[in-house]
Amino acid sequence: MNVQENYRNIRSTIEKTCERIGRNANEVHVVAVTKYVSVQRAKEALDAGVKHLGENRDEGLIEKIEIIGEGPNWHFIGSLQTRKVKNIINKVDYIHSLDRLSLAKEIDKRAQQPIKCFVQVNVSGEEAKHGCSPEDVVKFIQTLSEYPNIMIVGLMTMAPLTEDHDVIRGCFKRLKQLQQDVQALQLLSAPCMELSMGMSNDYEIAIEEGATFIRIGTSLVGNEIGGV
Repeated sequence: MNVQENYRNIRSTIEKTCERIGRNANEVHVVAVTKYVSVQRAKEALDAGVKHLGENRDEGLIEKIEIIGEGPNWHFIGSLQTRKVKNIINKVDYIHSLDRLSLAKEIDKRAQQPIKCFVQVNVSGEEAKHGCSPEDVVKFIQTLSEYPNIMIVGLMTMAPLTEDHDVIRGCFKRLKQLQQDVQALQLLSAPCMELSMGMSNDYEIAIEEGATFIRIGTSLVGNEIGGV
């Protein structure tokens, strides 16, 4: 697998998509999802020009940080158990999965400085997915203003695994509208300028609907530990 070529192709797609819709391609950041690949593969992504690495398990995150260091921006993108906050806090630059008050309290308690967080929203309403319901997002974020070490930089969602682009687009459109609702609050603790949405199979649609962080695994670094 040629990670450099994969990244070049992804950036090309980003640039073409942004040119078509009148966006600045520099607004779109690629988070290489390295949870299924080796440290060496993650390093190949960095060598290719990727600046953001994402992990969904605390063990995988810590292992890669210990070897790679603090060069890239580190993103925790998986569901985060409250009891595991202590393992990753003050090591990551972004947490993409803030979805409940108990988790916010633990982050706030253990953080040494404000942590950039995305509120995860279950826009699709699928039972298997984590996240706030869309109806609860604004109230939840207003509550989070009480915690000085929580900085809500944006919202995150995952679209359903479907070939129906209208369903996917509707999901991303809803998140964009929620982002605008949060921005209208003008909270210092929640500038909410970012949208984390879009993966290997749907990131073009996500960009069209306003994504600023796309989370790419398979089509960038593969999905087999030490392999492909």
